[in-house]
Amino acid sequence: MPHRITKNFGFDAAHWLPGVPEDHKCRRLHGHTYRVVIALEGDLDPELGWVADYGEISKAFKPLLDDLDHHCLNEIAGLENPTAEVLAAWIFSRLRPQLPRLADVTVSETPATSAVYRP
Repeated sequence: MPHRITKNFGFDAAHWLPGVPEDHKCRRLHGHTYRVVIALEGDLDPELGWVADYGEISKAFKPLLDDLDHHCLNEIAGLENPTAEVLAAWIFSRLRPQLPRLADVTVSETPATSAVYRP
């Protein structure tokens, strides 16, 4: 699979991490401006000249974006412990049925940190 394409998304949400010690700053409710990178890999369609239509990536991600943006992640099923790693896997599992060429999902909570889920 010689080609890789990515599409970036952003959303704002609150969360806390219930598994960390009581005195850890992430145990308290706080928010992030998350960045999500959806990556697809594959051969080019010989007629269209692309791996996938970026619009199809947006269409697949929109319902998830609506569920995540300006919500408390801990209240979403499957995100009771919403680390960046858990969130990346959660997004991947929900996108894969619509995007069979999905290669990985990257979630960033800050400009300096990211978690990549690649099965």
